[in-house]
Amino acid sequence: MGGWTLPALFLTMLMAAGAGPARANPDPDPAAMMSSGLPTPADIVAHAPDSAWTAIDPGDLMLLDLAGGHRVTIQLAPEFAPVHIANIRKLIAAHWFDGTSVNRAQDDYVVQWGDATEKKPLPPEVVAKPPAEYERIAEGLRITPLASRDAYAPAVGFADGWPVGRDPHSGLAWLTHCYAMVGVGRDLPPDTGTGAELYTVIGQAPRQLDRNITLVGRVIDGLPSLDTLPRGTASLGFYARPEERLPILQVRLAADLPLPGRPVWQVMRTDSASFAAYAGARANRRDAFYVRPAAGVDLCNAPIPLRSAPPVR
Repeated sequence: MGGWTLPALFLTMLMAAGAGPARANPDPDPAAMMSSGLPTPADIVAHAPDSAWTAIDPGDLMLLDLAGGHRVTIQLAPEFAPVHIANIRKLIAAHWFDGTSVNRAQDDYVVQWGDATEKKPLPPEVVAKPPAEYERIAEGLRITPLASRDAYAPAVGFADGWPVGRDPHSGLAWLTHCYAMVGVGRDLPPDTGTGAELYTVIGQAPRQLDRNITLVGRVIDGLPSLDTLPRGTASLGFYARPEERLPILQVRLAADLPLPGRPVWQVMRTDSASFAAYAGARANRRDAFYVRPAAGVDLCNAPIPLRSAPPVR
């Protein structure tokens, strides 16, 4: 597979990621990887060195154990929604989610869970009216820009392992409603939700929700347990009968589990040369199946690679 050229998007991301001889521990040269027969995104991820990955804090791993023996693992993003996530941590510590249920499955949109009765008292320490954590100051984020144009934001990219929109003029950045992202259910403004009702995206990215709802993380494992559920037949995909709801047995943080067997997850560093190569390959597929490379990629069509590691022993 010789004769490869590096697309403009790939070069832009490489420069933004700081790839080059000055790096202390540079990844293997992506250009060499691509010219040596490893052009697909999957191959680039598989051959990324350990230096291209960073461990996810076990305190940011939310584990939903569902009826039927299924587990859904969510990575929380406290740097984007600190008050809502503090509420979620308090709800988990109080075992509030235990015994609630998955109450909604709307096709090509979201799956939602929480207290179906909306009458379960919240722990007193939960902030009842959090601020609207729809965006944050971009300063302090390590943002790798994506060169492709976006329909919903002046600029987009990847910040510390998350897909983000940003406005260079206001200096603000925000998480985006890509597939598997997790948000906080709310009523009409000024309500912002407490974190007791959560949803995850299971369809085409509803980016019109960006900066209108607080996003708190993403599902990193077990999403088929949610996105293959029967669709609700009541309004907005809610389940019409209690027996249709999927019980949530318990919710824990990985940090609260005993060390033996505690799940360990890693996310690819979005400021690494490996990620730049991966995103470039997503935009310019040149493996045998493709006839014409797209020469561009949507923010949500470059999902940030994750991988599990051996459990702590």
